[in-house]
Amino acid sequence: MDWAEVGTLVALLAAGALLSGFLAGLLGIGGGAVTVPVLFQVLTTLDVAAETRMQIAIGTSLALIIPTSIRSLRAHLAKGAVDTVLLRQWIVTVPLGAMLGGAVANLLPSDVLEAIFAAIALVLGLRMLIGKLPFLLGRDLPGRVGRTVAGLVIGGLSAIMGIGGGVLNNTFMTLYGRTMHQAVATSAGVGVLIAVPGVVPFVVGGWGRPDLPPFSLGNVSLAALAILIPLSMPTVKLGATLAHRLTRRQLEIGFGLFLLTVSVRFIASAL
Repeated sequence: MDWAEVGTLVALLAAGALLSGFLAGLLGIGGGAVTVPVLFQVLTTLDVAAETRMQIAIGTSLALIIPTSIRSLRAHLAKGAVDTVLLRQWIVTVPLGAMLGGAVANLLPSDVLEAIFAAIALVLGLRMLIGKLPFLLGRDLPGRVGRTVAGLVIGGLSAIMGIGGGVLNNTFMTLYGRTMHQAVATSAGVGVLIAVPGVVPFVVGGWGRPDLPPFSLGNVSLAALAILIPLSMPTVKLGATLAHRLTRRQLEIGFGLFLLTVSVRFIASAL
């Protein structure tokens, strides 16, 4: 591989890191919807074994979500917008769902995982384009049983995709009458609850595999994290600040179109 190609890959990771951090603060998402396809493309270019590309992309994305979500949560806590009661109620169910989702992701073939990612990205992209849904499921969040089921589903699907659960949680909370600002702020905390336990199955599931790229901790690329973490952190606070000052409709449309593009790209590669 020549140095020009190496430079292109580093630039691609850097751009993904900056955008991932910004979206983590702005929309309360972990940024995995950006970093997973970027990492997958980089791993494909590096000719990493097809059987492990998607698992490494997702595992590394979840590892990146830990610091970006923590920083985003701190920024939103300072503004008093986080539903800390809901986060305390989800302190078991969301991590449990994330660990189960991570375990499932490590058992699935990479091409099946790509198809699942594409399908969920398609649904989430359409959800972002629709914007505020014209109906509510209730005037407040459901009771303990409903919140438990929601926490398990949000945690499980997010770990399978390598995302922080922001889009899923934003939809859940706003469908039950909560403001988008509170949903976005709370989603930063949900990202922490997902990423910390969710990354464990990817480390364990890839441990000792001979076909991993250098500097890997199971299905987590430490080399990619060395680029992603320092570049993503500065833009988190910027995104969180803008979340409380600007309308996000145009950004939601842009992000929705991005998700649809990612979905089509994965579907096309599978055909």
